[in-house]
Amino acid sequence: MFKNIATLLRLFQIARVFARHDALAVLEERRLVPGKLAAVAVWIARKASKKNTELRPGQKLAAALTELGPSHIKLGQFLSTRADILGEQFTEDLAHLQDQLPAFDGKRAVAIIEKELQGKIDDFFLSFNETPVSAASIAQVHFAETLDGTPVAVKVLRPGVEEDFKKDLSLFYSLAGLLEKARPSLKRFKITEVVETFHETVRLEMDLRMEAAAACELSDNFTGDYTYDTPEVDWDRTARRVLTMSRIEGIPLDDRQALLDAGHDLEEVLTTAAAIFFNQVFRDGFFHGDQHPGNMFVGDDGRIVAVDFGIMGRIDKSTRHFLADMLIALLKQDYLALAKAHVAAGMIPPDQKIETFAQALRSVCQPIMGKDLSDFSFAKLLGQMLHLAESFDMTIQPHLLLLQKNMVMAEGVSRGLEENLNLWAISQPLVEEWIIENRGPEAIIKDGVTNLSDSLKALPKLIHNLEAASDAFSQQGLRLHNKTIQDFHNESSGTAKWAFIIAIASFTFSIGFAVNFIFFNS
Repeated sequence: MFKNIATLLRLFQIARVFARHDALAVLEERRLVPGKLAAVAVWIARKASKKNTELRPGQKLAAALTELGPSHIKLGQFLSTRADILGEQFTEDLAHLQDQLPAFDGKRAVAIIEKELQGKIDDFFLSFNETPVSAASIAQVHFAETLDGTPVAVKVLRPGVEEDFKKDLSLFYSLAGLLEKARPSLKRFKITEVVETFHETVRLEMDLRMEAAAACELSDNFTGDYTYDTPEVDWDRTARRVLTMSRIEGIPLDDRQALLDAGHDLEEVLTTAAAIFFNQVFRDGFFHGDQHPGNMFVGDDGRIVAVDFGIMGRIDKSTRHFLADMLIALLKQDYLALAKAHVAAGMIPPDQKIETFAQALRSVCQPIMGKDLSDFSFAKLLGQMLHLAESFDMTIQPHLLLLQKNMVMAEGVSRGLEENLNLWAISQPLVEEWIIENRGPEAIIKDGVTNLSDSLKALPKLIHNLEAASDAFSQQGLRLHNKTIQDFHNESSGTAKWAFIIAIASFTFSIGFAVNFIFFNS
C-alpha cells in the first residue's frame, strides 16, 4: 500500500503535525483512522499534542494543514466543499484556510521567467519588482512594467511545486485506498475519486496557460457588460509557469468602510455582484470557483473586478435545469417533485424509495418555508440537501459542491457588507425570470421546436439511407448472415422463432412505411 520508506516517514511527519495541533480529533470523530493505526495515532497524540480547548476541531485541522504546506492547504480548501464527508462545521472552518505562504526569492522568480519565456528579463519587461506583492501555496505575484510602460502583474509558479505535489498526491492515493479497504462503510464517499478530482484540479492550476484561457473565456462571456471586468492576458509573456496580466486596482469586496468612504452604494454593489454570480452560473454555466474577497474588487466606477482564475466551475445545461426544477418544486413545496428532480438528475439511485427521500427533503426544507429570503441561508439549505447523501446513496457531483462553497462565500460577503441584505433576496427576480425563460411553457415549446429542427436536419441523410436500404431489399431481398440463419434453425424454442419472424416482419414493414411516408409527403 505504501510504496517506500520515504512515504512512511512522510506519513509519520504528518501524524506528528496533526497531533501537535490536536487535530487527530477529526480522524477519531469521523472514524477515519482504521484498526491499529488508531492506536498509533492516539499514542502520538499523547506524546506531541498541545491541547487547545479554545479552537474547534475544524480550526485545529486547518492549522495543521497550514503547517504541512502547499499540497495540504490546497487539499483543505478542496475538502471545504465536502460537507458530506466532514460535516458542515468542519468544512466551514476549512473554508477560512488562508492560502498564504512565505515568498520565495525574487531572483528565482526571474530565473523561472527567463527559462519559460526563453530570453532575458529585460527582453520582456522595462522594470520587474523582485519583491512579490502576494505569495500563495502554488505561485506568487510580482508587479512589473512591459517595454511600453504598461503596468502588469506577473504570476510565477513556486520552484519544485509540481514535484512536491506529486509526492503528497501519491500519499493521498495510498491513504484513500487504505481507508476504503479498512472501513468499507466509507466507500460510498468515493474517497479515491475525491483524490482523483483534487488531482485534476491541482494539475490544471499548475499550468498557468489554463488559468489564462479561463480568464479569457470569462471575459468573453461578459462582452458588452460593463459591470464586470477581468484582467487582460498578455499572451506574449505567458507560459506554463508564468502568467502576465494587466494590473487592476480596486477596493476588496469585503472592505465595508473603504467602500463607504469611496462613495459606493453597498446595496448597488451587492446587486451587481448578485447579477454577476447568477449570470456566471445559470446563463453561462461557467463560474469563478474561488470567489473569496481577496479575489474580488470594486473599481472606481462600481464595476466588480476579479482575479485568480485557477479554479473554475462548469455546470452543463441539464444540471442548470435540475437546479431550476429544484427551485420550482421548492417554491411550490412539492417535495415529491423535488425528490423526482434528484432522481432525474441521476443524484439518487432509482432503487431508493422516492417517498422516503421526499419526506427527508421536507424535514430539511419545511422549517424555512414562509420565511423571507433574508432570514435564511440558501447555501446552507443546498448543503443540507447534498448532505442527505449519507442516508440515500446520493451521488455528489463535484461542480455542485464547488457551487455550494461559492454560495457560502457569497452569502458571507453580502451579510458582512449589509446585514439586512441577502444575496438571494436580491437575486430572486433574476431567478424567476430565468426559470420562466428556460423551464416555462414557452421554453418547453422552444426545446421541442429545436429537437424537431435537429431531426429535420438529419432527415436528408435518413431519406438517403432508407432509399439505399429499399433498393437493396427490392433487388437482392433481405440477406441474413449464415450464422444468424443457423442459430435460428438450431433454436428449439417455438416462441423464440415466432419472435424472430415478427421482428423481421416489423423491420420490413418499417422500411416500407418510411419510404411511402417520405414519398407521399415530399
